[in-house]
Amino acid sequence: MKYLLLFFTALLCLAATCNKAVSSDDCIDKSKIDPNMACIEIYQPVCGCDGKTYSNDCFAKAAGLKSWKEGPCEGN
Repeated sequence: MKYLLLFFTALLCLAATCNKAVSSDDCIDKSKIDPNMACIEIYQPVCGCDGKTYSNDCFAKAAGLKSWKEGPCEGN
């Protein structure tokens, strides 16, 4: 019984860790990176798939991100 509990605990920890790991290929489209994109300076933070907080979705697009969610990333 102990081994079964230990196995499921390890499996749960592994699953939680794997969900946070996003490769840059899945997150960033390098062909979409545009450092010259003109973005307005309105602070409406978004959390990028790379775990970084961007000032708004325009800055996330300029960084080539494929996805983001509204609001700052946790811990930022």
